[in-house]
Amino acid sequence: MLDSLYVIAIITIWLSIVMTIVTLIGGVIFIFKHLTHTNIEDLPPLARYPIVTVVVPAHNEALVIQDTIQAILRLNYPTDKLEVLMYADNCNDTTADEVRALMQRPEFKGRNLKVIERTGTGGKAGVLNDALKIAAGEYLGVYDADAAPETNALYFLVQKVLENPTRYAAAFGRNKTRNYQQNFLTRCINLEIVNTQRIQHTGLWQLFKIGRIPGTNFIINKAIVKSIGGWNNGALTEDTAISFSLMREGKLIALAHRAEAFQQEPETLFAYYNQRKRWARGNYEVIMANLKHLFDRTPWRIKLEVFYYVCTFFWFNAAIVISNAIFLINIFLASIQTVFPQIHQLVALGGPLSTLFMINWVLMFYLYLLQINIALASDYGQATVTNFIYAIVSYFTYAQLFIIVSVAAMYDMARDKLTGKRHTQWYKTQRF
Repeated sequence: MLDSLYVIAIITIWLSIVMTIVTLIGGVIFIFKHLTHTNIEDLPPLARYPIVTVVVPAHNEALVIQDTIQAILRLNYPTDKLEVLMYADNCNDTTADEVRALMQRPEFKGRNLKVIERTGTGGKAGVLNDALKIAAGEYLGVYDADAAPETNALYFLVQKVLENPTRYAAAFGRNKTRNYQQNFLTRCINLEIVNTQRIQHTGLWQLFKIGRIPGTNFIINKAIVKSIGGWNNGALTEDTAISFSLMREGKLIALAHRAEAFQQEPETLFAYYNQRKRWARGNYEVIMANLKHLFDRTPWRIKLEVFYYVCTFFWFNAAIVISNAIFLINIFLASIQTVFPQIHQLVALGGPLSTLFMINWVLMFYLYLLQINIALASDYGQATVTNFIYAIVSYFTYAQLFIIVSVAAMYDMARDKLTGKRHTQWYKTQRF
C-alpha cells in the first residue's frame, strides 16, 4: 500500500516536472520574441486615449499612500483622460489626510483626484464595486496602496487592450519588489515574483493566451465588468475570482509585459504567512467553485486553468507531502534499524523506488534553478551572484513554506466546512 502511494506520488511529481518544462519553454520563447524594445523616449502616440479611472483601495495605508498617489498622478497619460479615486476604506489612521495634503501641492492642484472615506463592507471587492458605480472611465485601473506604477505603466496597459479591444477585456502588467534588499525573506519573495512574472505568466500567455488579473497594476473594461455582475464582495482573492468570470465569458486577459509597478512585500514571517494563507484560502475557494467547469461546455482555457490550479494546489501538494513524509519516516526507521534489526523500512534505501525519488528530486532542483536563472537574466540588474546564492538557499527554506501555507489554508477551509462557521478573516498586510 505504501509502495503504491510512493509510486503515485513520484508519477505526480513527474507530471509536475513536465508542466514546468512546458511553461518554461513558453517563457523562453516569449523572452526571445521581446528582446528588443522601442526606446521610452520614442513611444508612439496611442490610436486613442480612453478615459481611465484609477482606483486605489486603501485600508490604514498612511505609511505608503503618498508615494503611490504621486506615482499615479505622474503617469505618462493625458491628465484630462485620467480620473483617480482613492478610497480610505474603514480607516482609523491618517490615510485620507495624507492624500488631501498631497492635493495641496502646486504640481497636483486641479487634478481629477477624489478622496472617498468609505465605511462599507466587502473589503477590496466592495471598494471596487463602489467605484464601478461612479467611475467616469471606459476602463478601470487598479493599484494597491503600496504599488507605485512606473511612469509609462498605464500607457503600456492601454496600448495592449487597444490591440484587440473586443477580445481583450483586461490587461495586466508586472509587479516588482521595491524592498527586496531589506532582508532574507524579501530577497526570496523577489526571486519568487521575478520567476512568476517572467516565466509562468509569459509562458502561459505565449502558449495558450491565458492571463490572470493580479491584485494590482491592471486595467479592465468597465462595461464588461458590469455585465458579469462586478466583483465578488468579501472574496479573499477577488482578482482570481474575476479572472475566472472573464474567461467564462470567452474574454482574454492580456499580458502587457512592459507595464511595471513597484510594490512593498512582507518583511516578517508573520506578515508573509498571513498574507499567503489568505491568498491560498481564496484560491481554494475559487477553484472549488469552478471545478464543475472541467466537465461542462465552458471555453477550453478555463478548463486548462482549473486543471492547472487543481494540480498546483491539490494534487502536486498532496504528492509532495506524502512523498516527503514517507521519505522522512523511512530515514528515521533506517537510523533505528541498526539498534533494532527487526524494524523494517517503508521503502528500501538503495532500492528502485528510493533511487527514483532521488532522480525526481535532482530534476526538480535543476529545473527550479534553471527557470529562476533564466527569469533573473531577463530582468535588468537581477542576474547577480548574490541572487544566484539566494536562489539555492531559498529552495531548501523559503520554497518549502508554500507547502506549510497551503496545508494550513486547506485545514482552515475544511474546519469552516465542518463547523459551518467561517473563522478565516481578511488579513490586512502589514506595511513597513
